[in-house]
Amino acid sequence: MRFNDTQMREAYRRMLRIRKFEEEGTRLFKAGKIPGAFHASIGQEAAIVGACMALRDDDMMTGTHRSHGHPIGKGAELQGLMAELMGRKTGICKGLGGSMHLADNSVGIVGESAIVGGGIPLATGCALSAKVRRTSQVALAFFGDGAVNQGTFHESINMAALWRLPVIYFCENNGYAITTSVERSHAQPSIAKRADAYGLPATVVDGQDVAAVYEATCRAVQRARRGDGPTLIEAKTYRFDEHNVGLFVPHPYRPAEEVAEYKKHRDPLALFKRVLANQGVRDDELRAIEEAVSAEVAQAIRFAEASPAPDPATMFECLYSHPIGHPAMMPSGSPAESQ
Repeated sequence: MRFNDTQMREAYRRMLRIRKFEEEGTRLFKAGKIPGAFHASIGQEAAIVGACMALRDDDMMTGTHRSHGHPIGKGAELQGLMAELMGRKTGICKGLGGSMHLADNSVGIVGESAIVGGGIPLATGCALSAKVRRTSQVALAFFGDGAVNQGTFHESINMAALWRLPVIYFCENNGYAITTSVERSHAQPSIAKRADAYGLPATVVDGQDVAAVYEATCRAVQRARRGDGPTLIEAKTYRFDEHNVGLFVPHPYRPAEEVAEYKKHRDPLALFKRVLANQGVRDDELRAIEEAVSAEVAQAIRFAEASPAPDPATMFECLYSHPIGHPAMMPSGSPAESQ
């Protein structure tokens, strides 16, 4: 399945939304306006958007600690995301989750996790739920190359293959788990070959080519909807920035020439912009998309900055779905308090 003309423009818009959002997020983090840590996915936009555009809104998805881009790639609004990053009450998780814990049920984002590989079993469970409920939904788990060495990856993919669950395991292989290269941490450096042990198909795709990622993910989604089970996709991509903004690394682990090469010749936005130009999309149309995205990001920042912080007294409201008996949630003098 290939992009049509409308989808091509939408893919560029979504990639640009991620890039502009994270560039501004980086600036705000350095200015002390975003608490916690900030992990940018700049350079990985094509892998994210190509995969997300192969999904329906009601398909379920889990992310990683580097997941500002994943909700955006699936079509989420920017205001609630920016407010969440800035810890504001109007955030998508009421300002209580922050950068590494975004969730948006309106576009099927079940959740994201600071735990490496933490979203893989959740997506597997979502796929099991879809099968039990007899829906045509699929689930997709994003994870990095470092997560492949976690037990949760192997346990999940084994169960999904055994029960033919409608799930896509999507590895954003950017070559490094923080500062450790794939070659130094994987006895078998091919992520895709891991699928052989569990009897499911795997695809290796250029993660800087949004159209190629979209086509590969569409095939996996179609297989899952038919009831044929899971697929492993390894997208070869690259993060342009450090593992997280402000991380100090005393000994460089990536050659400066390698980073420069990707930024100059493998930038997914620049690559796809050339594709659009070759397909006859005019420069003024691309500028209009870019201006609209810049305005949208600026509005999201204004919205977040004008929003109040959450009341600390409400913190337990999001920890328990049924907080009966929790002292902090019971009125003074209640039976639970007196016990």
